[in-house]
Amino acid sequence: MLPFPDRLEAAVRRCGNPVLVGLDPRREMLPEVFVPSDGGVDLQLVATAYASFCQGVIDVVAPLVPAIKPQAAFFEQIGPAGMVALAEIIQYAQQKDLLVILDGKRNDIGSTAAAYARGLIGPHGQSPWGADALTVSPYLGGDSLEPFVEVAVDRAAGVFVLVKTSNPGGGMFQDLVVEGRPLYRHVAGLVEKLAGETAGACGYGAVGAVVGATYPEQLAELRAVMPHTWFLVPGFGSQGGTAGDVAAAFDTRGAGAIVNNSRGIIFAHARSPYAERFGPSRWQEAVEAATREMIEQLRAATPAGRLGPCRG
Repeated sequence: MLPFPDRLEAAVRRCGNPVLVGLDPRREMLPEVFVPSDGGVDLQLVATAYASFCQGVIDVVAPLVPAIKPQAAFFEQIGPAGMVALAEIIQYAQQKDLLVILDGKRNDIGSTAAAYARGLIGPHGQSPWGADALTVSPYLGGDSLEPFVEVAVDRAAGVFVLVKTSNPGGGMFQDLVVEGRPLYRHVAGLVEKLAGETAGACGYGAVGAVVGATYPEQLAELRAVMPHTWFLVPGFGSQGGTAGDVAAAFDTRGAGAIVNNSRGIIFAHARSPYAERFGPSRWQEAVEAATREMIEQLRAATPAGRLGPCRG
């Protein structure tokens, strides 16, 4: 199996776009056809609804985009049944040739970090969950990242380290000046070092960075100092980030970044203009239309337009 950064590069080029569809199911926002008959009291029914809904999203986006990003918390909150649903969704997506980045924001130290890594990332047969990559937090230090990197490299998987997040409160710690630089720059330096050490043929490493679309100046700053690092860019759409805001995340070839959109795509049927055009009964058509719109916005306003048309 090719290293993860090369598989991601190939998937982005095959699809001709860097769109990452986030799967954040919420029972109160599901199309009517998926709303549990008991209103959500039976968590098994909720889990079944989440699995069916997410598989329906995957059916629509698999021919269009390179990857999906399930958010583990939405499945964990409904207990064991939710975790079974998450596992089913990961396998279903991979059967459709999508890469799966599990958004779990895990970390710990020593053997516990290694256990997280061994359990969550790597192909089925090596990892019970089978995710292609995992988001992790860096704030326990470099030795807490090492087990994730080792397992990722060994299993042709990847990790995305939180560097500059999209939430308004992220600057409380990330922007603190330490030894003359913001703390996020120190984290970025470590991530770039690890990315360079694990670089594949595409020039990018198995260690990527989460850098929010809501801070375009920092996005440009970080791209300049992280030439070997894949960027996972959240914050597009519902959080206010635009295609113009994420333009600096890409290299001159249009590669190097994937841009996440969750609610703006999967619940497009509930927002304008898709609510008026499609409504809940045609929710999959709304998902497709929103996905295609995002693809075109990125092609028009970022170097991703140089990737060419979808060849899937």
